[in-house]
Amino acid sequence: MIKQMHSIAVFVTDIDRAITFYRDTLGLPVNKQGSFGAEFLETPPHLGVHPANHPDARALVGRHTGITFYVPGLLHFCGELHGKGVKFLTEPTQMSWGVMAMIADPEGNVYALWEDQLPEDAAPA
Repeated sequence: MIKQMHSIAVFVTDIDRAITFYRDTLGLPVNKQGSFGAEFLETPPHLGVHPANHPDARALVGRHTGITFYVPGLLHFCGELHGKGVKFLTEPTQMSWGVMAMIADPEGNVYALWEDQLPEDAAPA
């Protein structure tokens, strides 16, 4: 079962200008900042603003947002979705920051499903 929305992603061509706008003009608190861009808002859903460094990301500037759903028991949930005929663009995959799968709705809108499950060999925080 989906528990909450984790983040909404927006791609930009000028990350410094974007951070200034979201932080100073809109007054959104910065939760994290680094080479990835910035994450705003203290609790989910967060707004992630990321540099569009790759050509595919540049094509999304100004018109696309991404939605990530937090799903405890992701592998089980994905099994249920397969049973219902949901289209998977990416099967559940262990990453250094958790497990993620990508699905599409019947119109082709893409969503990420995420579980905060670190690899067994991950160093403790």
